[in-house]
Amino acid sequence: MFKTNESTIDRVLRVVVGLALLVAFFVFPDAGWRWLALIGLVPLITGIVGTCPLYMLLGISTCPVKRS
Repeated sequence: MFKTNESTIDRVLRVVVGLALLVAFFVFPDAGWRWLALIGLVPLITGIVGTCPLYMLLGISTCPVKRS
């Protein structure tokens, strides 16, 4: 699989933001912008998996460095 490149705080924030956006999708059924709330799937999935494809492309990692 992919190498984890997200810290615990990063992952928790992504899951919270993703869930909040998905809740907005269901709470506001008549809003014209509600389909944009489905973008919440992206941070939710990357937070659960622990890997962000954009971070990989940019060479970013928020994981703490393991010292040996």
